[in-house]
Amino acid sequence: MKKLLLLSCLCLTACSSLKTSGEYMARGNGYLKDGKRQAAINSFNKAVVLNPDNLDVYEARGAAYFFNGQYDLAQTDFERVLREDPYRISSYTAYASVLASKGDYNNALQVLNLVDQLGKATAETYFARAGVYYMLGAYDRAVADYTRVLQEHVSADVLNARANAYAQWGKKEQAQQDYEYAKKPNIPQYLNIYSKLR
Repeated sequence: MKKLLLLSCLCLTACSSLKTSGEYMARGNGYLKDGKRQAAINSFNKAVVLNPDNLDVYEARGAAYFFNGQYDLAQTDFERVLREDPYRISSYTAYASVLASKGDYNNALQVLNLVDQLGKATAETYFARAGVYYMLGAYDRAVADYTRVLQEHVSADVLNARANAYAQWGKKEQAQQDYEYAKKPNIPQYLNIYSKLR
């Protein structure tokens, strides 16, 4: 009986020390939030090996690749996610951001407009689309999307982005107001935790 109990305890101890895909994913997310991109990618790679069907891991790894400047790898991960789950709205916004980072602004805009037409756009979607409009020189549309984001979430990064769009549009007074407002100490610096990874 004692041997059986000891064997059971040893088995439970050994099993509890095994890493799961979820544990590696959680660790990778922590690394990513701490700005440790390569460590995050390494953790996500281990999670993929343990569970190659977990789309959450591909989405997270795609984000890590994106923030690490590995756009082709990010695109591959997001395309896989969207191929297997075309209703995953967060991946559309991330995928469009990858396309925009690669200079493919027109396709990025099509993806972001699709999300908006589906009524599933988030503040991050509008922030990404505003950036694409800015790169295309459509400063009025960029300002409109930045304003839409600011109606939900005021942050210095969005205020400064809108100020840049106002400045390019020739509206210097509005630009200066946004620049000054963004400096207030009570204003959060970033729209979300991932904005600061750039």
